[in-house]
Amino acid sequence: MANYLFTESEWDFATVERTYKAIEGIALNDLGLDVYPNQIEIISSEQMLDAYSSLAMPLMYNHWSFGKLFAREETMYRAGYSALAYEIVINSSPCISYLLEENTMTMQALVMAHAAFGHNHFFKNNYLFRQWTNAESILDYLAFTKRYIAACEERHGRDEVEAVLDAAHALMDQGVFRYRRPPRPSKERILEKHRRRMAHEEEAYNELWRTLPAGVEPPGAPPTPDPDEEFGGDARLPEENLLYFLEKTSPVLKPWQRETLRIVRNLAQYFYPQRQLKVMNEGCATFVHYRIMNLLYDRGLIGEGALLEFMHSHTSVVFQPAFDDKRYYGINPYALGYAMMDDIRRICETPTDEDRDWFPALAGSGDAMAALKDAWANYRDESFIEQFLSPKLMRDFRFFSLFDKADDGAYKVSAIHNERGYRAVRSRLARQYDTSGDANIQVAGADLKGNRTLLLEHRMNRGVPLHNATRELVLAHVEFLWGHKVVLQEVAG
Repeated sequence: MANYLFTESEWDFATVERTYKAIEGIALNDLGLDVYPNQIEIISSEQMLDAYSSLAMPLMYNHWSFGKLFAREETMYRAGYSALAYEIVINSSPCISYLLEENTMTMQALVMAHAAFGHNHFFKNNYLFRQWTNAESILDYLAFTKRYIAACEERHGRDEVEAVLDAAHALMDQGVFRYRRPPRPSKERILEKHRRRMAHEEEAYNELWRTLPAGVEPPGAPPTPDPDEEFGGDARLPEENLLYFLEKTSPVLKPWQRETLRIVRNLAQYFYPQRQLKVMNEGCATFVHYRIMNLLYDRGLIGEGALLEFMHSHTSVVFQPAFDDKRYYGINPYALGYAMMDDIRRICETPTDEDRDWFPALAGSGDAMAALKDAWANYRDESFIEQFLSPKLMRDFRFFSLFDKADDGAYKVSAIHNERGYRAVRSRLARQYDTSGDANIQVAGADLKGNRTLLLEHRMNRGVPLHNATRELVLAHVEFLWGHKVVLQEVAG
């Protein structure tokens, strides 16, 4: 007992630091993880509610939708209908992990292992995060956006700023580059660009211009084109990123409105990889915390009470209700992700003949961590499931595939977890995690010299059109930002 890191549920900062160092030693030396520097913050329940009500970011501009979500989550939490997240982790360098002050010491240890090392390693090493996010500059960029939006509200009025943010938020899913790879400028270059934009706003602003009639622009030349612009100035059609096109070519937007659109689309791009990596990211973090907590116990650093508390939380996190259970809400990404990570370990260490047939390169290799780290670095949810979901797991989860045709009055079970159905079930499950199924709306044309009509095309996925009511609501936001007529056509994908 004298060697335990802690024996009570209560914690203090000395105990947290001592436990963090023990976890760090196992993560780096035993598991060989590669992580950003860590920053651990312990926050109150209200701060936790505030954090994940604003896209789970530590610095965020003000918007009514964040307050609405905060009020809802707080009401649900106070009434006992929902629990708070144990932690929030930010893909940044340093990697910031927020721990809830109400956690017991066992839970503080668990979430440090989960977030500060599991998620952290995944953020730093997965190819999508490496290509699409800049962990070194995101915190400074968030600080800039918070100051910039606040300054715009002070100068132009909250209602006017909110209208632009409302429209931009409605178009966030169509505000990302899915194929084009942006350059990765240095942190210093990014901050210098932001400084120049703020300086131009300061020089160009005059309080008297707020009294000009609508549509009349103040005197003065437009800002000098930015030589460091990410994607060049010429519009190339078709354009997949609707927010980018509106930011660059809208006939009616003012400079501060264009910068606001740029802020929202940069945030949309930052979150884009996370939508494709939910199963892998949570599976990696859950596998890492499970290994670390068990190694702490094996080495006599935590007692049986702490281990049982940890196991109770862990099994709750990875619980997957059956399809006919009232608690069923879909496939739990923690359950599927962790099960696949642990199954890869099993295949590497104690394979069956079936495993050798399905995974000849993995079966019996003996180095599970090398196989896992390769998967964590080089796959996304869709390709990971298509490549690594084993027949054993399909049997364990009792997966089956449904065929749904709109004109039929009943579902048809098209494949089950047996020899004939394994590959079909795996392929169809993987397809559910393919973000190419999102609405594919592209700018097909813009009459900039005539009546300025903007032509959008929705390239239908498997012949499915947009929902009419939602379509009209979103088009109203596009027309607000474009300032002229917008036409949306449905075309075969």
